[in-house]
Amino acid sequence: MSADALPLVKGTLDVLVLKGLSWGAMHGFEITSWLEAHSSGRLDVDDSALYQALHRMEERGLVDAEWGVTENNRRARYYRITAAGRAHLRSESARWVRYAETVTSILTARQRTAPA
Repeated sequence: MSADALPLVKGTLDVLVLKGLSWGAMHGFEITSWLEAHSSGRLDVDDSALYQALHRMEERGLVDAEWGVTENNRRARYYRITAAGRAHLRSESARWVRYAETVTSILTARQRTAPA
């Protein structure tokens, strides 16, 4: 993890992975690369956590997976977002945006000066 990398906040990995998969089917390394690129390298994504999230979301019907061949001619599991995954992404995205806006408004609040 680089000095600038941020650990993932609990509960964010699933929604971030679903966002990546909303761009198209990807295998695990592509998902990690997408997250790194779209966070300018600031998110630290652990491989084991990623695969646990993918399996969890597959069990919940949020993603489907099938075997395919990568550009490097290697066998890999490709993940694709489902209709249920898209619905979950919409609701969770809205919830996280509201949460982030609320925390930001609290952290950037100016202290009122007390009357003299």
